[in-house]
Amino acid sequence: MDSKHFVSRRTALQSLALAPFAPAALAQGKPAPAKTAKADGGTGSAKAWPTQPVRLLVGFPPGSVQDVSARIIAPSLSTILGTPVIVENKAGASGTIAADMVSRATDMHTFGVMNNSQLTVAKLLTPSIPYNPATDLTPVAVLATTPLMLVVSNASPGKTPQEHVGWLRNLGDKGNYGSPGKGTPGHLGMELLKSRAQLDTMHVPYPGNPQVITALLGGQLHAGFLPPGLVLPHIHAGRLKAVAVSSESRSPLAPEFPTLREIDVRGAELELWSAMAGPRSIPPEIVEKMGAAAIAVLKDADVRGRLLTAGWQPAPSNGAGLRSRMATDTRVFGGIIMLRGIRVDA
Repeated sequence: MDSKHFVSRRTALQSLALAPFAPAALAQGKPAPAKTAKADGGTGSAKAWPTQPVRLLVGFPPGSVQDVSARIIAPSLSTILGTPVIVENKAGASGTIAADMVSRATDMHTFGVMNNSQLTVAKLLTPSIPYNPATDLTPVAVLATTPLMLVVSNASPGKTPQEHVGWLRNLGDKGNYGSPGKGTPGHLGMELLKSRAQLDTMHVPYPGNPQVITALLGGQLHAGFLPPGLVLPHIHAGRLKAVAVSSESRSPLAPEFPTLREIDVRGAELELWSAMAGPRSIPPEIVEKMGAAAIAVLKDADVRGRLLTAGWQPAPSNGAGLRSRMATDTRVFGGIIMLRGIRVDA
């Protein structure tokens, strides 16, 4: 890729990421009125809710970062709510199968623990999916955040982060990287990174991050853009090589590793977040009650410690905070999608 071509692509991405972004697939006017339902699921007032076990649907396999965050908070949520909180994995289609199930739930006890793309650009990536993040899901709470870490396989002969990036660059389109599916933050973030670092590595989608790591360890992949909590054990054991993290400053999860900016890769900062959402039809009283319970759980020292150990930085915020994050990531990820022409086959 010549420098003139790189500059033009970089300029296009900057203009898309900074400009207001409202793709037609997501801007469909005001949501339709919510279905009428009693706040306790049909037996009285919101004070009686919950009246049955609460389900937390996760759109990725067991062991994935979303699954880990859900399972850490579930026991304490159960204690606060006074009912079992059950985590169910509904993996597939980059998490949109689970998100669609949440959007259609009418029992007032089904929620999803989701990531950035499920709650922002899913409809832009796959126009045929039956749910729209902007109109069919109700933000409940932000749970936690984490940067992504660029890692390379032990096939890299480099000794420094800059040398690892140079190795990937020299591989051209013979190099590859894995992600937990098209349109996920690991995919979109890597496409942003490629434009900033002049990389041409090819994308290989997998069902989840654990499978990406297995492929990296087995030599089937050259690189991945993955949560630190999943890759640090392999880095410390010498099975993978770390390059840098995607946060604006060094992460408390991996303070010994530089940021992308520190190795002269600028404009690729991003953050993966784990958040809770419910269906559009869920009454505001239940949203408030569930959000308050989630925030209370995240203030518990034991839960916070377990999240940090698992690679998540607790970031409790209510539905309004989640809605703000959704708007920002829709704009930023939307710019990447438009620039790269990314689509997910229905």
